[in-house]
Amino acid sequence: MVEFALVLPILAVLLFGIIQFGIVFNNYITLTDAVRAGARKATVSRQAGDPVGATKTAVTDSGAGITIDPNQISVTSDWQPGDSVTVQASYPYSINVLGFVVKSGFITSKTTERVE
Repeated sequence: MVEFALVLPILAVLLFGIIQFGIVFNNYITLTDAVRAGARKATVSRQAGDPVGATKTAVTDSGAGITIDPNQISVTSDWQPGDSVTVQASYPYSINVLGFVVKSGFITSKTTERVE
């Protein structure tokens, strides 16, 4: 019993740390997919009235399960056929283990595609 009582807190911290890391990794994958969808929208939106707005909307709509702030999305392009368009987005994260913030910051994803 004494050994179990000594080891249990370490195992609990380790388990909750793994769970929190999994949540952050899932958010990273979701953000990467949303940025990729936004870049694809940007490649075909050069003739739209507001291609940057359409791209940001595509990114925010594709972020299933996370709320991406449009102010954290950047779209860079000359909007000429054959040029590249770069879409980058950031999403805040924090790893909490038993109520203590172990690490926090931003997850960033960036995708570059060619404008059609």
